[in-house]
Amino acid sequence: MKGISIFNILDRYTKMDVIFQDGLPVKYLPLILYLMVVALFYIGNTHYAEKTIRKIDKIKLETEDLRADYTTLKSDYMEASKQSEVARNVAPTGLVESSSPPYQIEVYGEEY
Repeated sequence: MKGISIFNILDRYTKMDVIFQDGLPVKYLPLILYLMVVALFYIGNTHYAEKTIRKIDKIKLETEDLRADYTTLKSDYMEASKQSEVARNVAPTGLVESSSPPYQIEVYGEEY
């Protein structure tokens, strides 16, 4: 008695011996090759899509980090460029804020 295996069960129920009794039917070869190419393309495309998704997730994370850094630096810059902060930072050097408004110097074309 034959042992019970998956191949014995498939052979018993599919009756593939009728198809292959004269050898491999050549008329099915183009279809088999076509299906193999489509399957390989499908597998490759799936791997490519997963790799692209991983890249996109990585870039999104980097973008969020850079956006947070940008916001922090912009806030620091805006704080440091306030008139009161500039005056406080230059006070130790002896510079003081002018109490008179600025005036415009006009230079005419011939004098320049």
